[in-house]
Amino acid sequence: MSTTWWSRLSKQQQDDQDDRASELQLGEKDQGIQKSPNDNADLSPGELTFEEDTAGGMGRYLGVTSCTLLIVGKIIGSGIFSTPSSILSSVGSVGASLMLWVLGFLLSFCGLFIWLEFGTMFPRSGGEKVYLEAVYKKPKYLATIVFAANAILLGFTASNCIVFASNILVAAGQSAGRWNERGIALGVMFFVTFLHGIAPKTGVLIMNLLSIFKIVILVFVVVTGWVVLSGKTRVVDPYYNFRNAFAGSSTSSNDYATATFKVLYAYTGWSNVNYVMNDVRNPVRTLKIAGPLGLGICTVLYLLANVAYFSAATKTEIIESGVTVASLFFGNVFGSVAERALSVFIALSALGNVITVTFVAARVNQELAKEGIPLPFGNKFWASNWPTGKSPLPGLIIHLIPSIIVIIGPPPNIAYPFILDVEGYPQQIINFFIVIGLFYLRWKKPDAIRPFKVWWPLAVFFLAAACFLLIAPFLKPANGVGDTPPLPYYLYCLVGIAVMFVGVLYWFAWRIILPKVFGYELVPRKEILDDGTFVTVVSVGFLFCLLVWLMDLIFKYSNRKMQ
Repeated sequence: MSTTWWSRLSKQQQDDQDDRASELQLGEKDQGIQKSPNDNADLSPGELTFEEDTAGGMGRYLGVTSCTLLIVGKIIGSGIFSTPSSILSSVGSVGASLMLWVLGFLLSFCGLFIWLEFGTMFPRSGGEKVYLEAVYKKPKYLATIVFAANAILLGFTASNCIVFASNILVAAGQSAGRWNERGIALGVMFFVTFLHGIAPKTGVLIMNLLSIFKIVILVFVVVTGWVVLSGKTRVVDPYYNFRNAFAGSSTSSNDYATATFKVLYAYTGWSNVNYVMNDVRNPVRTLKIAGPLGLGICTVLYLLANVAYFSAATKTEIIESGVTVASLFFGNVFGSVAERALSVFIALSALGNVITVTFVAARVNQELAKEGIPLPFGNKFWASNWPTGKSPLPGLIIHLIPSIIVIIGPPPNIAYPFILDVEGYPQQIINFFIVIGLFYLRWKKPDAIRPFKVWWPLAVFFLAAACFLLIAPFLKPANGVGDTPPLPYYLYCLVGIAVMFVGVLYWFAWRIILPKVFGYELVPRKEILDDGTFVTVVSVGFLFCLLVWLMDLIFKYSNRKMQ
C-alpha cells in the first residue's frame, strides 16, 4: 500500500518538474504575457497592480496536474451520485434527463471557453470578481460588492457536508436523526477549514488524492454499467428505461429550468482554476490545458455513469431513491453489502469536494478583502495569510460562518434541493453580465492581449441559455409546487435576487449615505502586510459609522415615542 502511495507522489512530483521545465522553455511572447498582462490603467481590474495582487502567500506551486485535479475534484462531488433522481423527477423521462446532461456539457464547455478568454487576459485570482471589475468600473466598487454578497452569503459548502454525513450514517447502519447528521456535517467543515488554514500543503495533497479516488470510483460505476447492459448480472431487464425513453416528459419550462440548474451544479467547477491563478505556475498555459482536460474527463464519466444508473433501476425506483441513487444502483447490482460500501465512497467523494471548494472559496474571499471592501475588524485581517503566512485562514473563516448557518438551519431533506437551486440562480445573473462584458471588451478594447479567444457563437449560445434560466423558473411548474415543497417554487429565485440586492444596499450605504451623513471622503490607500500581501484600505471606520448611524436613528425614534 505504501509503495502505491509513494509512486503516486513521485509521479506528481515528476509532473510538477515537467511543468517547471516547460515554463522555462516558453517563447518570448508567452513570457511577455505573464510579465506584462492587461494591466494598464483603463483596463486593469481593481486598485492593485498585477505584481501587487500576486504578492504574498505560498507563491506559484500548482502545476497542470494539480490544476486538472482541482477541476475534477470540484466537479465530481456528490452531484453525479445524488442528483440524477431529482433531475429525472423534474423532467419526467429518462430521455429528457439524458438530454439535459448533454446540454449541461455543452453549456459548461461554452462557459469554459468564455472564462478562458477572461482568465488568460487577466491571470489573477478571484475569477468573476476580476472580470466584473475590469468591465463594470462605474459606479466604483458596485460590481465588487454585489459579487461579494453572492460569494460570501451564498458561498457556503453545506450541501456536500450533508451528503457526507447522510452516507456515513448509512454505511454505519445508523438512522439520520435531527442532530447527528448536522453534527457530522459541522465536524467536516471545521476539519477542512483548519486543514487548509494550518497545513496548506497537506490539504492540497489530500485534495489531489481524493480527486484521483473519485475518478477511479466513477470508472468503476461506468464499467459496472457495461456489465449490466451485457445481461450478466441480477438485473432482469437492463434496457427497460431505454424503450420509449421520452415517455412522460414534462411540458413545463419551469421543470426544465430547475432541472438544468441541478445539472449545471453537477458540472460546476470548470472555472475552479480561474479563482486561484495567483497560485498557478505559468497561469496562462496551465489554464488553457487544465480547463478543457478536467472538464472533458468529467463529461465522459458523467454521461456514461447516467447510462449505468438507468440500466440498473427502473424510472420509479430512481425517482424514489432520494439523494442516494448510486447506492440504489449498487444495491440492485451487487446487493445490500455493496450498497453500504458505496455509501462510504460517496461520502469520501463529497469530502473531497468540500476540501476543493473550501480551498478555492478562501482565496476568493481573500481577494475581496484585498480590494478594500468593508468587513468587521477591518479588511486587513481578512486579506492576510494569518497565522502561517502561507494560507488565508481568515478567508476560510468567512467561508465557514455561512456554512454553519445553512447546516444548522433548515431540515436536510428540504435543504439539499433548495441549496442547489439557490446557488444556481445568482450565478446565472453573474454569467449574464460576464458574457455582456465579453462583447463590450471586444468592442471597446479590440487590441487588448487575448492569449485565448472564444468563438463568438458559443458566447451567444451561453448568453441565450443564461437568459432562459433567469426567466423560466418564474413560470409555474407542471405539478404546481416545484421540487422543494412546502417552499414556493419561485422562492429560490427571490432569495438569489435578494442576496444581490443586499449587495447593492450595502454599497449604497458605504459609498453614498454614510460619507454624506458623517462628512468624510473615501480615499483608497495601499498597505503591505507582514506576510507580503498587498491590501487596499478604503475606510477603516465604515462599520463603526454604520453602527453609530443606526443607534442615532433608534435614539431619535425612542425620544419621539417618549414624547
